[in-house]
Amino acid sequence: MDRDKILLTPGPLTTTLRTKLAMLKDWGSWDADFNAVTASVRKSLLAILHGQDSHVVVPLQGSGTFSVEAAVATLVPHDGHVLVLDNGAYCKRAAKLTTLMGRRCSVLGFDDAVQVDPAVLTQQLKYDPSITHVVLIHCETGAGVLNPLQAVADVCATHDKGLIVDAMSSFGALEIDARKTRFDALVAASGKCLEGVPGMGFVFIRKAVLDACAGRSQSLAMDLHDQYVYMERTTQWRFTPPTHVVVALHEAIAQFEQEGGQPARLARYTGNYQTLISGMARLGFKPFLDPAIQAPIIVTFHAPADPKYDFKTFYAAARTRGFILYPGKLTQLETFRVGCIGAIASFEIEQAVHAMALALLDMGIASGAPA
Repeated sequence: MDRDKILLTPGPLTTTLRTKLAMLKDWGSWDADFNAVTASVRKSLLAILHGQDSHVVVPLQGSGTFSVEAAVATLVPHDGHVLVLDNGAYCKRAAKLTTLMGRRCSVLGFDDAVQVDPAVLTQQLKYDPSITHVVLIHCETGAGVLNPLQAVADVCATHDKGLIVDAMSSFGALEIDARKTRFDALVAASGKCLEGVPGMGFVFIRKAVLDACAGRSQSLAMDLHDQYVYMERTTQWRFTPPTHVVVALHEAIAQFEQEGGQPARLARYTGNYQTLISGMARLGFKPFLDPAIQAPIIVTFHAPADPKYDFKTFYAAARTRGFILYPGKLTQLETFRVGCIGAIASFEIEQAVHAMALALLDMGIASGAPA
């Protein structure tokens, strides 16, 4: 097979040739041309969110988790109290990093197969007025649940609590409008729905809370306020930037805008999701989630009941045919995940379903139906 393997994961994703080619040039990190690229990227990111009037955007080197950790350390006072709404693996990661940042952290737990509940959040905020900030994972890709961002934001606004949103797997595809949804910080990354390459996160911070963030972070590298102030003053990054990642994202954003922006990206991903669901149903596979709460980002499927099924064998058979699947993230059930995002369309999803059908055939499994 002469093409790259297609990544059916929640990131890194399959990228276009144009995005790959953007990385073939070397850039000086203090050079005016590169600084102009950084400025353009920041302007475009704010426009996607309609946040030009209300927020600033601060890019940061590293994976998305670096930026989530930086957001907590920068926005939450040392005597603050963070409540994490937990319905999956990435929520648990947010709680862990909050604790490691030395902030008091409580967890409000929900089942992996349900959305977080704004009514339960309301009760918790009334019960414990010491809570200062709420952390929400918008699309919890552990199972693929789409959490109710607007409803949670409304509760936080009513109770005057800071909201930190991990929008890693939703930003650029699902609608997020800073003009109608109040949040203190929202975190995303280059290698997700914008279809850039991994290596850079970015945090949108509400202007109203920005000044109070000065000196809060206990980390030099992850101090978003310091990064913002330095960038505004010099147009440069404080430390060596991921130059090739930034220019790749710049090119990916140009393609995002040419495609029609967020609504067009959502439409393509939704088409991918619908093609995947119908194709997998023909093979007997059953999704883990109720369609009503399923984001068109990544789908968790129950493992087949057939005793001959083994994920590593299934994965290897699909990989040989050019498709990279993702293992399950649930502890109580055996599952696997298939992503719908990246520079792919329904045709590639149809090919992936065919590859999985052939994988079952290799393993002597008649149906993907669960127990």
